[in-house]
Amino acid sequence: MGRGDLSDAEWELIGPLLPPERGRWARPTGDNRLFLNGMLHVLRVGCPWRDMHERYGKWNSVYVRFPALGRTRRVGCPASNAGRSGADRRLAAHDRQHQRSRPRLGSGRKRGACANALGRSRGGFTSKIHARCDNQGLPLGFILTGGEASDYTAAEPLMEIPVAAPKALLADKGYDGDRFRESLLIRGILPIIPPRSNRKVPEHPDYRRYRDRNRVERMFGKLKQQRRIATRYDKTVLSFESFLNLAATRLWLKSFVNTA
Repeated sequence: MGRGDLSDAEWELIGPLLPPERGRWARPTGDNRLFLNGMLHVLRVGCPWRDMHERYGKWNSVYVRFPALGRTRRVGCPASNAGRSGADRRLAAHDRQHQRSRPRLGSGRKRGACANALGRSRGGFTSKIHARCDNQGLPLGFILTGGEASDYTAAEPLMEIPVAAPKALLADKGYDGDRFRESLLIRGILPIIPPRSNRKVPEHPDYRRYRDRNRVERMFGKLKQQRRIATRYDKTVLSFESFLNLAATRLWLKSFVNTA
């Protein structure tokens, strides 16, 4: 077993959710666990597919199965896992992180950059991950935008993630807005959001409860331990989301195994 591979307890949880590998004519049936460990290796190390370690088999075999194992909603959707685990409904948190892309993604033609969540900001050619987590700091879903996009644009899409509604929402002042606050109150969610500096009549939240927002920061720290998440190497938004969902699912698996 290589470093970062799935343990037996984790494989017992995720194995039945994977699509079966039936094999083809003159081609033996592969091992889903071996293929998934190869994807996790590329996720953690950040290497190109061709440089994947040989203990996981042929790199092309793992890469070909990435659309089936890495992009399937049954594997990579943290929201579905949250429903199965009974996620903590006391608090939810929103935050965003900038991701630097490798230079080759920002060069050449600009066609399709917006559709692939790539844009220019102060840090150069970047993308932005908007995330929502539960009270335990476990990811519930992601929204990808360009690096120049406002945080407020992803506020409502994050709340539309199909999970149980929390009792309170923690977010920084980038998500402060009258329309978003009213939307939360209508749903019965208490907004704990500091006011913007340009508000004429600021509404100050309970700052003692606001301290718990560090859990979403710690969640991003765990996700960025994976090199494929810390730096964006994928040009298409679908591939980057797939690796992001695999990293999030790995956090859920660890929480399931630790609480079992």
